[in-house]
Amino acid sequence: MNSILLLAAAIQQAPAEAPAENIVVTGSREAVPLDAAAVSATVYDREQLDALALPIAADVLRLSPGVTVATTGPRGAQTQLRIRGAEANHTLLFVDGIRLNDPAAGNEARFELFTVDGLSRIELVRGPQSALWGSEALGGVVAVETGTDEGLNLLGEYGSLDSVRAAARFGARSGELALSGSAGLLRSDGIDSFGGGGERDGFENRTASLKAVFTPLPATELGVVGHLIDGESAFDGNDPDTYLRADTLDSTGNRMFAVRGWAAHEAGGWSLLVDGSYLDSANRNRRGEDRLNSTFGTRFTLGGQLSRRFGGQRLTAAIEHEAEDFRTENQAVFYAPDQDRSRELTALIGEWRGEWSDRLITDVAVRHDRFSAFRDATTFRASALVRPATDWTLHAAYGEGIAQPGFFDLFGFYPNSFIGNPELRPESSKGWEAGLRWSRNRLSAGATLFSSRLHDEIVGTYDFATGFSSTANATGKSRRRGVELEAGYRWAGVTLAANYTYLDASERRVEGGDPVREVRRPKHSANLIATGEAGPLNWGAGLAYVGKRRDTDFDVFEVVTLGDYVLASLKLGYRITPAIEAYARVENAFDADYQDVVGYHTAGRTIYAGLRLRLD
Repeated sequence: MNSILLLAAAIQQAPAEAPAENIVVTGSREAVPLDAAAVSATVYDREQLDALALPIAADVLRLSPGVTVATTGPRGAQTQLRIRGAEANHTLLFVDGIRLNDPAAGNEARFELFTVDGLSRIELVRGPQSALWGSEALGGVVAVETGTDEGLNLLGEYGSLDSVRAAARFGARSGELALSGSAGLLRSDGIDSFGGGGERDGFENRTASLKAVFTPLPATELGVVGHLIDGESAFDGNDPDTYLRADTLDSTGNRMFAVRGWAAHEAGGWSLLVDGSYLDSANRNRRGEDRLNSTFGTRFTLGGQLSRRFGGQRLTAAIEHEAEDFRTENQAVFYAPDQDRSRELTALIGEWRGEWSDRLITDVAVRHDRFSAFRDATTFRASALVRPATDWTLHAAYGEGIAQPGFFDLFGFYPNSFIGNPELRPESSKGWEAGLRWSRNRLSAGATLFSSRLHDEIVGTYDFATGFSSTANATGKSRRRGVELEAGYRWAGVTLAANYTYLDASERRVEGGDPVREVRRPKHSANLIATGEAGPLNWGAGLAYVGKRRDTDFDVFEVVTLGDYVLASLKLGYRITPAIEAYARVENAFDADYQDVVGYHTAGRTIYAGLRLRLD
C-alpha cells in the first residue's frame, strides 16, 4: 500500500507563515513552503481555477511548463498527460491523499474524468519522485485537493454542443468539526471524432465528494474523505472486421470510488501520521447495445509516518503497504478467458531535510520497495537549494524513478492477439535537474535544465509469423532532456505567467540502435496565463502553443507528423452583486483545427455562459 500522503494533514503542518496556496505538498514527505522546495513545481489555487473557469483539470495542467496533454478526440475521450517527455503511466496522481492511478487501466491516471469545480488547488511537481512516493512517480506527481472553506458556491453553465455544467460546493464548521463537500455534472453532445459525418460522440461526467475533519485537540487531527466519479463517453473505435479506424458506436462507462481516513498528531517536536485508503474502479465497454468487455481494479493502502524536528533538521521514517486486485470480463469474445490477478508491495522510506540557514536547504530521501511480483527496488533522491543573494535562488536535484508494469502488460487481454509478458521488469529512470530563480517585487523569472534516462522501457512487440502482439523490456535506453523557462508579473490585481519548454525525447528500443523521436511529445511548447480584476469585472485567459509532434498511424503502420496549433481560452466575468457573478467564456477561441492523436478530431471554437453564486 502506497501513499501515506496526507494532503490535508500535511497542510496543517506547514509553517504558519506559509498560506496553503504557497506551499508544495509532494516535494517532501511533509509540506514545505514553495520558495523553500528544491523542486520544479507549479501550483494553481482556487482563485486561479475560478478565473480560468476551465472545467477539466487536464486543460489547466496543459498550461504548465514541461507538460504535454493528448486527448483521443473530443472531451471525455482518453486523455493522457506526459511530464518532461515521460510516458502517460509515469505520472502519479493523488486526490486528497488517495493514490488514484487506475489499476484497471494500465496504471494511468484518468485525467479525462477529473473536473475542476470541486477543487481548491492543483499541484504539479516535475521530475522523478519515486524515492518519496513510489511507483508511477517516475515523470512527476500531480496532487489535487478539495477545500474546507466555509460557505456555499453554486455554478450553472450552458454552451456550444448542447453542453451543460452544474456544480455545488459547501463548507461548514461547528466547534472542532469541519465538514465540506461538492457535487458536479458536466455533459456535452460532443462532435463526430472520426470526422466522417457520423453521429456525435458525447459524454457525461458526474462527481461527488465529502470530507470531514475533526480536531479534538490543537495538535491532533482526524479526517475522512470520499470521492465518487461516474462517467459515460462515446467514441469512434476500430472496425471489428478490418481493425481500421471507423465511425463506430463504441462507448465506455467508468466508475471510481475512493475513501481515505487519516490521523495526525504533533507533540514535542514529534509528528505522527497514519492513514488508510481504498480505491474501487470499474470500466465497461460497449458497442451499441452489445457488451464487449469490462475491467475492474481495487487498491487498498495502509501507512504510517513518524517525523522528528530538532533545530533546522527533520528526520522522517515511513512504512507503506499496498495490495492491488485486477479482474476482467469478456462478453464478446468467448475464447478470451476472464482474469483475476493480485499483487502487493511493502515499502520503507527515510528522509532527512536540513534547513542549515536561510541560504542553504538540503533534502535526501531513500525508499526500498519489496514487490510480491517483481525484484525489489531501491530509489534515491537528493536535492539542494542555495540562495547566494536576496533575489536569487539556485536549485538542483538528482532523482530515481520506477513504474510497475500494468496488468495488461503482464497478462494481456485477448489470447489470440495480445498475450502479455509475465516476465516484464519494472521501468526505471535516473535523472537530474538544475535551475536558477530570480524574484523581485512584482517580477519573477526562472530557468531549469533537466535530463533523464529511462531503463527497461516497456514496449509493444509484434510477431508477423504468428500475428501475436505482446510486450517486452527494451534493451536500449530512452533519453529525455530539455529546458524550461518561466516568467511572472503581478501588479494591481493583474497576474501574468508565461513559460516555454524545449524537449528532446528519444526512444532507443535496442542497445546500440538509432534513437527515434518519441511520439506525441513536441519539441517546442509555450503557454501564457493572464488573470485579473478591476472593480466588478474579472477575467482569465490561457494561451497554449503546441509544436509539431510525431505520431503512429496504425491504419497503415506509418509515422506521421501532426501540425502545431494554438489553443486560446478566455473568461470574462461581471459581479452583479457581491454574491452573484455572470460570465461568458470561450474555448479554442482561434478555432484551431488540430489533432492530438492521429485520426481523431477535436472541437472547434465553443462558447459558454454561466452564473456563479457565492454565499459566505
